[in-house]
Parts: sequence; structure tokens; C-alpha cells
Amino acid sequence: MPVMGGADATSAIRSIEREDARNIPIIALTGDAFNEDMKQYMEAGLNDYLTKPVDPDKLYETLEKWIRDE
Repeated sequence: MPVMGGADATSAIRSIEREDARNIPIIALTGDAFNEDMKQYMEAGLNDYLTKPVDPDKLYETLEKWIRDE
């Protein structure tokens, strides 16, 4: 992201004073598949992530998971 990274963007969204900002699913599409990166994203409030290159089956599975939970 040109202005801020995924963890910063997720933290910014989660800090908005609206109920939906705290509950909306945030799913990252990232090239950072390292454990320390994923830990940072999850601590920021990320719900799930997919790594590049995207596996279409995994993409559909992940979206379905979060759509059904709503």
C-alpha cells in the first residue's frame, strides 16, 4: 500500500468509533507470508489473510467463511 501498510490500515479501521469498524471482516491479500508479519497483522485486528499468488479455491473458501459468519 502506498500510504500505509496492512497492519497500520487495519489498526486505523479498528480504531474508528463505529460498531461496524470493530466488527467488519478484514481479509488481507499479501505477499508477506512470514510468521512475524502475519502475527503483526492479526494483532492489529485482521480476521484472515491470503497469500499471493492467490489460489482461487482458497479465495472462495475464505470469502464464504466470512460471509456466512456475518
